[in-house]
Amino acid sequence: MAGKYGGLVLVLVSLLLLQGGVQLAAAAVWNVGDAKGWTFGVQSWPNSPSFKPFREGDVLVFKYDASAHNVVVVDDFGFGTCTTHPANAKVYSSGNDRITLTRGENNFISGKAGDCEKGLKITVFVRP
Repeated sequence: MAGKYGGLVLVLVSLLLLQGGVQLAAAAVWNVGDAKGWTFGVQSWPNSPSFKPFREGDVLVFKYDASAHNVVVVDDFGFGTCTTHPANAKVYSSGNDRITLTRGENNFISGKAGDCEKGLKITVFVRP
């Protein structure tokens, strides 16, 4: 009996997944800056050496010297002005931070004095 209904269950689960839009693919893990990590010159990383197809749920890994840098999730204003904006912006400071991407534009800067102005910032565009 179990074998007879097992096939039916498999078909039903397959249909449910197709109809419900459930994602089967595992989230990708991206090391920001590749081997160099979160450091100066990283601003072009999302598109260099080639475009990176970021998806909602993917994880960015920021590796850096925690005594020198940090990672702040900012809005457009914070990105453009290199300020911690909004005021309740999330700040990471472990030196090995994992941040799950959300749909749309995701902005990150280093909030340490002068870092962002020297190019320690990225914007990542994320598709559903």
